[in-house]
Amino acid sequence: LLVLDNSFHLINFKMKKMSMKKLKITSVVLILIYLILLIPEPGIDKIEVAKRTQFVWDRDSFWHELEKQFTIARESGCDNLSGQINNLLNNFTQELDAIENQVLNPDDSKFENLMNIMFETAPLIGACPDSSEKYIELISRMRQSVKVNSRYWNPDDPIARNTLYKLIYGGRAAVEEIMLQSNEQITSPLSRGIDEPSVTPFTTFLGVKIHSGDILVSRGGAPTSALISRGSDYPGNFSHVALVYVNPITKIPSIIESHIEKGVAIASMDDYIKDKKLRIMVLRLRHDLPQLIADPMLPHEAAKASLDRALHEHIPYDFEMDYKDTSALFCSEVASSVYKNLGITLWMGRSTISSAGTARLLAGFGVKNFETQEPSDLESAFGRCGMARYGNFI
Repeated sequence: LLVLDNSFHLINFKMKKMSMKKLKITSVVLILIYLILLIPEPGIDKIEVAKRTQFVWDRDSFWHELEKQFTIARESGCDNLSGQINNLLNNFTQELDAIENQVLNPDDSKFENLMNIMFETAPLIGACPDSSEKYIELISRMRQSVKVNSRYWNPDDPIARNTLYKLIYGGRAAVEEIMLQSNEQITSPLSRGIDEPSVTPFTTFLGVKIHSGDILVSRGGAPTSALISRGSDYPGNFSHVALVYVNPITKIPSIIESHIEKGVAIASMDDYIKDKKLRIMVLRLRHDLPQLIADPMLPHEAAKASLDRALHEHIPYDFEMDYKDTSALFCSEVASSVYKNLGITLWMGRSTISSAGTARLLAGFGVKNFETQEPSDLESAFGRCGMARYGNFI
């Protein structure tokens, strides 16, 4: 018993000694972590955010009223709303007739009137989607008219940028809300825009004709996609850009895109769609651009140049988002760089990120340029730049 007792004392002593050693090591580690945490973060003055102002709707009371109107409409029943809906759609049509085939300044009151009628009609269509096809058709007309007008606007004018954004982004938001509230059998997930003429090779994808040189703008399902789409001064719905090449003999499309994980890569259409997409928009160059009048196959040549480069060299992902340096490419640059080499500028106005918080988040990924080319801004690009009229929306 005495021997056992002494053995237990010896074991107890060793355990205490080991515990003290672990405690000292833990204490040293905690002290080091604390000292590291004391090191100040890089000041925001070292992150050069864009010297711009974030867009703010500042219409909360209006949105609350629209929500209230939607609730009332649902309770009233569609039979009691048909007359009101028809009147609103007729007013919407008249407002569109007033701006089509005209060149208007961006501060013209007709645009404000158009925006108001667009939003006021949307809750009733959401509650009674039988008229959704007519409404979406009017939205498509509106987008086209505004884009045509914007060819003559100054992209550095904040009023012009705001007018374009309110109507283009606002129209999309209204349509997507109607789609969310409606039965899928009533509201089609495909919203067609202008089928811009093109002579380049084409294929068909999900019922949509896709031409070589077309640009696919999409929204992914990852958290980073949300940050990219919403992080600029003009929050949007898209986070990724890809360029389409269609083989003129086989008609097989190749999608050229840049991924954070591997840089520029070539995907089949099936692989492209398998990577989760919440929405896809197809954009095409205007056929009446001087460059395309001189060379109608220019979009195909741009896509071929992008494909050839991707096949013959590894192009790393451009984490700095420096669109002026094409040695590395982020997704927007895949399209903009090859078109720029052929004399066409896709982003006439730069995307800007002036929020300090957003800049800090993006800086954590390596972003250094906060005046750059954001996917969402391609949707509301000024019509006189190289960007397309609207193709088709998926």
